[in-house]
Amino acid sequence: MTSASSSSTHADPAANSFQVDLRGLVDLLSHHLYSSPRVYVRELLQNAVDAVTARQALDPEAEIRIRLSASAGRVTIEDSGIGLTAAEAHSLLATIGRSSKRGGDHGLETTRREFLGQFGIGLLACFVVARQIRVITRSARDPQAAPVEWLATDDGSYTVRELPEDARREPGTTVILQARPGAEEWTVPAKVEQLARDYGSLLPYDITFTEGESGGEGSGGGEPRGITDRPAVWDRPFPTPAARRVALAGHCAQLFGFTPLDSIDLDLPVAGVRGVAYVLPEPTSPAHRAGHRVHLKGMLLTDHADNLLPDWAFFVRAVIDTDTLRPTASRENLYDDETLSAVREALGARVRAWLAELAASEPERLAAFLSVHHLGVKSLARHDAELLGLMLPWLPFETSEGSMSLQEFTAAHTEIHFTRTVEEFRQIAPIAAAHGLGVINAGYTYDADLLALLPTVRPDLKVTELDAGAVTERLDPVPTSAELALAPFLSTARTRLEAQGCDVVLRAFQPVSVPALYLDDRQARQERDRTAALDSADSLWSGILGALRGSAPRARLVLNHNNPLIRRISALPDEALTGTAVESLYGQALLMSQRPLRPADSTLLNRAFLGLLEWATHSTDSQEGQK
Repeated sequence: MTSASSSSTHADPAANSFQVDLRGLVDLLSHHLYSSPRVYVRELLQNAVDAVTARQALDPEAEIRIRLSASAGRVTIEDSGIGLTAAEAHSLLATIGRSSKRGGDHGLETTRREFLGQFGIGLLACFVVARQIRVITRSARDPQAAPVEWLATDDGSYTVRELPEDARREPGTTVILQARPGAEEWTVPAKVEQLARDYGSLLPYDITFTEGESGGEGSGGGEPRGITDRPAVWDRPFPTPAARRVALAGHCAQLFGFTPLDSIDLDLPVAGVRGVAYVLPEPTSPAHRAGHRVHLKGMLLTDHADNLLPDWAFFVRAVIDTDTLRPTASRENLYDDETLSAVREALGARVRAWLAELAASEPERLAAFLSVHHLGVKSLARHDAELLGLMLPWLPFETSEGSMSLQEFTAAHTEIHFTRTVEEFRQIAPIAAAHGLGVINAGYTYDADLLALLPTVRPDLKVTELDAGAVTERLDPVPTSAELALAPFLSTARTRLEAQGCDVVLRAFQPVSVPALYLDDRQARQERDRTAALDSADSLWSGILGALRGSAPRARLVLNHNNPLIRRISALPDEALTGTAVESLYGQALLMSQRPLRPADSTLLNRAFLGLLEWATHSTDSQEGQK
């Protein structure tokens, strides 16, 4: 009782309406919501198209007419659409968030799906370029209603008045914009026409543009020119597939500025998507997210949608028309929701299907595509074992036998070795080729991942990372007698390189011009790094790292017994000079491998270089002294 009595003694709070500062709204629209003032043309076209759509729903036999005209400082658009009464002009034209396109408002039974506008910003967005907006309209729903003028200025005020009967005899609407100072460039006729074509070329109604002064009914002073260009090029009939490809190539050149390698139809009737993807003629980075062109019910939504296709499809630029995907509030991009996610997956499947079709029936076109975009296909194949098997005959790799497809390479090698770095491959490739060792350079993007997956597609293949032992085993051994004779030399060499964590072996291999080969593998590098850490660690960490000592083989300097220089060095009588020569060979082989030098390696190189200079100059001095 007490509570009820207490609440009855308080008056209910009065309801208040939000107030909108139009100048602040224009600043918000132009600097934060819209990327450019150019969108005002889209708003004009959108309102006209939606008005005509509503008129057709009311009277399917009504004449359809949308006329756009412009002169310097003035833009006019006239439509034969549904029109407005005075009450509707008050309610709709000056209210943020209210839209006649929401089903049921003002007697409209047409569903929201059929309209372009959904957010209720409407004509107010045109204030990004206009100081004044004048609307002359007559309702088709109420034939007895008089024509109405709605006049608004950018100071936030507007008036609504009824006009004489002859002000506008037919139902429909005429909108006249007067440019505000500083925005005249956006109302120049050539600019207005270009923007209208850009936004409205696929709209479902014929739209014309006239250059020159317009009267209240939008009659221009010049010859009307068509804005729309329907049907879309991908929906037009052509006499032959070749003629269609030529037409699509021309469309791509006009739209994106390049002639495509090929085109891919993107037809998803269930998802309400139609369009085409154009294959780029030049390589592009997988990290680059291409901007795709999206039309919503014929109206251009954006030409930089980066969420339409999967990231791996970076080798295409797409243009589509859709009636199912949702726009953002600015209507300049796609809203990333479950529907878009499903469409993105379906479009990706269409690109995969195109690749499969080329592999099955048009290998020449596939080869031309892969010569440019093999990186993209490799990226895709990492996640699709079926596609990997399909593309296997065509995917190119750098191998010890030259650049070739993986299928060609595996025809000669069932045991495949690969290097993880380009530098390691380039050092070992000539030796591997000469001795029949199949090595693939997996230092490029995606190659290591693909090779790891290869046994799942081809179980008969063995794929392993190249290690020093595998290479050494393939090189020809030196006769035992020769190796015993060179035992003192090898002992000196091993002693000199002990500090570098490098072993020395003697082999005979091709090409003869290579005196020494530096080999290591991942395990050897890990052991070397552990040893370096051990040397600089305190007693506690020394004990821990010492317990982690591995049994992995160390790096190897393989001396080529076939090389004349090696034979001469091995025959030197001076042990100190022999050691300096071995250090020089080590340094040269290390530089040829293009690996980063450790401080200890740099010190050794400097010592060997200076030692050889000292020996050379000392030898010269001795000869001059004898003279």
